[in-house]
Amino acid sequence: MFYLVRLSSLILLLNSGMAMAQEAAVKTAHGDQLVTEYFRLETQRLAGRTLADVHTLADWEARKPELRRQLFEMLGLDPLPPRTDLHPVVTGKTEHEEFTVERLHFQSSPGLYVTGNLYLPKNAQGPLPTVLYCCGHSLVKKNGVAYGNKAGYQHHGGWYARNGYACLIIDTLQLGEIEGIHHGTYREGMWWWQARGYTSAGVEAWNCIRALDYLETRPEIDKTRIGVSGRSGGGAYSWWIAALDDRIQVAVPVAGITSLKNHVVDGCVEGHCDCMFQVNTYGWDYATVAALIAPRPLLIANTDKDTIFPLDGVVDVHAKVRKIYDLYGKPRNLGLNITEGPHEDTQELQVHEFVWFNRFLKKSESPIEKVAVKFFEPEQLKVFESLPADQRNTRIQEVFVPPATISLPTGSAEWDAMKTDWMRRLTTLCFGAWPAGELTQDVQEISSTAQKGIRWTEYEFLSQEPYRLQLLVTSAETLDRTQAQRVVLNVIDQAEWDQTKDWIEMGRSKALAKLTAEEGGKFLAFQERCKAPGTVQIFFTPRGIGSTEWSRDERKRTHIRRRFALLGQTDDSARVWDTRRAIQAVRSMPPLSNKAITITGSRQAAGWSLYASLFEPPVAELQLTDLPVHHADGPIFLNVSRILELPQAVAIAAEKGRVTLRFTQPTTPSSWEFASAVDTLLGKRPNAGLTIE
Repeated sequence: MFYLVRLSSLILLLNSGMAMAQEAAVKTAHGDQLVTEYFRLETQRLAGRTLADVHTLADWEARKPELRRQLFEMLGLDPLPPRTDLHPVVTGKTEHEEFTVERLHFQSSPGLYVTGNLYLPKNAQGPLPTVLYCCGHSLVKKNGVAYGNKAGYQHHGGWYARNGYACLIIDTLQLGEIEGIHHGTYREGMWWWQARGYTSAGVEAWNCIRALDYLETRPEIDKTRIGVSGRSGGGAYSWWIAALDDRIQVAVPVAGITSLKNHVVDGCVEGHCDCMFQVNTYGWDYATVAALIAPRPLLIANTDKDTIFPLDGVVDVHAKVRKIYDLYGKPRNLGLNITEGPHEDTQELQVHEFVWFNRFLKKSESPIEKVAVKFFEPEQLKVFESLPADQRNTRIQEVFVPPATISLPTGSAEWDAMKTDWMRRLTTLCFGAWPAGELTQDVQEISSTAQKGIRWTEYEFLSQEPYRLQLLVTSAETLDRTQAQRVVLNVIDQAEWDQTKDWIEMGRSKALAKLTAEEGGKFLAFQERCKAPGTVQIFFTPRGIGSTEWSRDERKRTHIRRRFALLGQTDDSARVWDTRRAIQAVRSMPPLSNKAITITGSRQAAGWSLYASLFEPPVAELQLTDLPVHHADGPIFLNVSRILELPQAVAIAAEKGRVTLRFTQPTTPSSWEFASAVDTLLGKRPNAGLTIE
């Protein structure tokens, strides 16, 4: 007869389902506290280094070109897409007694349509000062027909035109007349956006760049007097284009930027879709974006009760960027406008916006005599009668940032060059947030007990503050671990943990309870594994799993993952780091320090194990079960699909040591053709090579 015991780890487990649910809640609360503290520490680290090494104007001028290149890259714009023919079309005009509105579209890339309204004052003389206005999130839709958020923000264009400006208001990708997607990770579960290095912010930035290209073709526009503004999402796009393109002479982003602390620690990220953020590969706080605009005139505008762009973060950005304006000797070119109110497009905000543009684009301090009002129905501003069949707006996320194109190496020299380049780029673009320098290992034995012929020893080690993670070391009670012939590190993902945690608890327990025959068989098999002759089995769960598991609420999990990305990492890249630290911890234990290690992992844990092995001294073998072929299926690392996919990572690992791929579901051999071909190219070699079972 077999027996079952559920043993308490943190609190007493009662025999009721309610008690088990309470224990799970306690554990996830502990995990939530840990990840919250981790986010606080990482945010503090990144914020503290922002512009900290800039002491002179020469320092800044030396750094600025590389920082601008990084921003292009983090928006998926390095290299820039080709500047193809815009194919501009004016589909109609709407008249007002003081100005004309041209309804137009152009293609920023083939099939990527930008719909807009160009406001032109009547009877204007000479080329005009011009404002590119970027729309925020304003849904204007009737009976299923989208009119674009340009209709919602029309009052800005009307005011500029009535005061002698040209103004081009362009629709955004998601809320334009052709409805694309901004909410890839926020709402759609498209975590592959992170692996591709794609953000909808990049499309908005590119559309703004091409809008400037279009404006330069118009004779009415003064190319030397172009400004940009926008509110909320449009405020963010104003930051992108002003930071990237010096054709913008004056910028007034409204409610579009705040500090990294506000987003990550205070939770503002939960109120923002993906278009608000670059893929933060280089771990920027947002004052760096603002600094790229200096010394051009910049007015940072916000309300004092804005819950998604809080006042303290806005003031923090202003204070940090003021340092750069001071270095240029242009303190008057930086302004901070705070008015009373919530996150709304208030008249008070607009008045200061208009004053700033008058001051720097028209050299005028004339009082504002007309307020901004809406004159038109949405139908009067619509560009398309019917949507173009060749549009790519609705699927642009699939092609905007192309994945890596990889061909088989023709020889060992080419392979070495490919591998070296991949490892360099992985280090910088995927795992750049890993701690630098040597960390204290601090491995401590927590407990040791013998039950059912098995010695169970629990260790704790520092992976990264505040994460102290556990290693559960098992072997036959009679085995002298210094004499062990085999050490197996089992890296466990959430699915495997949910299956095995009871067997671990049973194995360490003295008490018994009734088991079914099937349960008993599984328990016996697990016991035999833990006391296999000459073998030490080690069980390890990285952060967010097991004792450090965070909330299982899907919305909370979504925003935990999005917070990781704002810190220049992913939860998966952090787990690769944890796995590396677990390998290091095992190698530091005196009984096991000279033993070769075999690492096992299934599904996502197979991916963590694989990548951890690339950055550690060779292990004896990797045994990877159901490893995905494509990073779109995980694990997710920032930018990784721009570099390689899992078969290429397997090829690198198989050159260092033995790799065995096992599949419980049918797999296509051609999926692993690259890894097999490289294995053949390298020939037979001791203690290395690839086996696919």
